[in-house]
Amino acid sequence: MVDARSETASIVAGDKADEPPEAERIRRLVAIHGAPLLILDCEAVRRQYRALAAALPGVDLHYALKPLPHPAVVTTLMQEDAWFDLATSGEVDLVRGLGVAPERCIHTHPIKRDRDIRDALDFGVTTFVVDNPDELRKFEKYADQVELLLRVSFRSPDAKVDLSKKFGCTPEAARDLLVLAHDLGIRIKGLSFHVGSQAADPRKHVEAVNACGAIIAWNQAAGLPPLAVLDIGGGFPVEYNEDVPPINEFCRPIREALAQIPQDVRLIAEPGRFISAPAITAVSSVMGKALRDGRWWYYLDDGVYGSYSGQMFDHAKYPVDCLDWAGERFPSVLAGPTCDSIDVIDENIMLPELNEGDLVVGRMMGAYTWASATEFNFFRKAQIVVINEYVGEACEVVPLVG
Repeated sequence: MVDARSETASIVAGDKADEPPEAERIRRLVAIHGAPLLILDCEAVRRQYRALAAALPGVDLHYALKPLPHPAVVTTLMQEDAWFDLATSGEVDLVRGLGVAPERCIHTHPIKRDRDIRDALDFGVTTFVVDNPDELRKFEKYADQVELLLRVSFRSPDAKVDLSKKFGCTPEAARDLLVLAHDLGIRIKGLSFHVGSQAADPRKHVEAVNACGAIIAWNQAAGLPPLAVLDIGGGFPVEYNEDVPPINEFCRPIREALAQIPQDVRLIAEPGRFISAPAITAVSSVMGKALRDGRWWYYLDDGVYGSYSGQMFDHAKYPVDCLDWAGERFPSVLAGPTCDSIDVIDENIMLPELNEGDLVVGRMMGAYTWASATEFNFFRKAQIVVINEYVGEACEVVPLVG
């Protein structure tokens, strides 16, 4: 018996036999699964992880689950012997269920409820992050079970998201916290920082590494327990619509700065966006169109309340185009499906005239898209289809959504 889905896919592929392989694959997957659709390519996850590992030799990469907490990403990185950065009990539950070893995880949310600490300890995670005296004192009753990283703040207004605005202490305050922790009998085993997401250049990383090196030297001179870890966070940039340096070039001055840190200090990082952003291609279809004020408005079945949520929450602008890109182009508007007028993806995009059912493709959409999508107006979140989950073998799976 012929599988109806496979037969449909063959027909669709046959209609566009001279298309590039990626376009043919997109049509085939939409024919099987419908739209909107998010295509998660695990090979891109591997490629990004390996590139960053080569650019930062000697640095243990802890994937930050926040931008794309998907099981296929976690299992792919487990195959790469990656480490993991957790920030919530939900993320603890995810990696626990997938068989991640707790000793390969750290918990980096600077502000935690007691039950968050207990959930992580129950899993077996023993490394946590603090950045103020009140948070430090939460660990007094767990002092014999935990080792802490002290998060230091380095403001970075040039980053897309300045993460030091919300978390971290000043380098001067860090010294007082090291003394307080010693007085409380709580082990501070290292320092951490995060210069912000999608960093514009590596100079802020270098500044932070150098400042942390000075704190490590001060700590040793003060006779306090040695600081044996430096967590340099994430923020490594990816290319959306603007050029960014190749990752090896971006990390060159960071490597030079890290070479000045004592050799007995373990170096770790928390990449998130860099690993996940290139891994997802979003595919949506035209629900309808209207000519308004001399421009075509195309209403898609995905929008800023859905997979394009990163335009609101992450300040991202994704590379977007129609799948059928040939023909004369005109100023157009891409709008999402909801009844809210804020739901507009692009108010001035050059497109050929589209029709109902035509496909629109968004690239670089793995970070802060599916993770922050909603089902506002009861438009369901896009399905994720996983491809290349196993090395050398393409497979397509529709995992849990939501």
